[in-house]
Amino acid sequence: MNYPNGKKKNGSVSNRRPYRFGNRGMTLEEDINDTNTYYLATKKAVIHKKPTPVQIVRVNYPKRSAAVITEAYFKQASTTDYNGVYREKYIDFEAKETKNKTLFPLANIHDHQIEHMKAVVEQGGISFMIIRFSTLDETYFFLAEKLFKHWNVKLNGGRKSIPYKTIQQQGYLIPFQYKARVDYLAIIDKLYF
Repeated sequence: MNYPNGKKKNGSVSNRRPYRFGNRGMTLEEDINDTNTYYLATKKAVIHKKPTPVQIVRVNYPKRSAAVITEAYFKQASTTDYNGVYREKYIDFEAKETKNKTLFPLANIHDHQIEHMKAVVEQGGISFMIIRFSTLDETYFFLAEKLFKHWNVKLNGGRKSIPYKTIQQQGYLIPFQYKARVDYLAIIDKLYF
């Protein structure tokens, strides 16, 4: 137990790290889920996290009331993290978080995700990434069409990452807010409506 003077009962000084207000102790996914719940509650949009298809192979029943999954496999490669509808437009996006301060590694994205995003764009949907630089406490909206250009450079033997400065220039900073923590719809409004 820590006392007001910062010392434990045995007299040693507390080694607890000071509380950081950056990220408010939440992950990007939690922030987006809270934002989507707010959008749904206020009837602004219907956007949900896609479930990952899993095949359960083995379940252990230590007690009748407590089943434990001990073996499972992904049925197929998942596409992107989120999808839904906003202002009669299909929305589909991937969310990624990195601790890197200077770049976003394209290794965080998979071929099938890029192909899926391309298919969405070709059908007139809105596709993008939300990228959080957790160490910098900054979150960006990055259009799929811009991502495709960087992906093609990678495929042709070029750079395997997107520099932070490029994301700053080509993306859109999403300021952290109280209710809509990651208000990506505000950026969609500016770009599409």
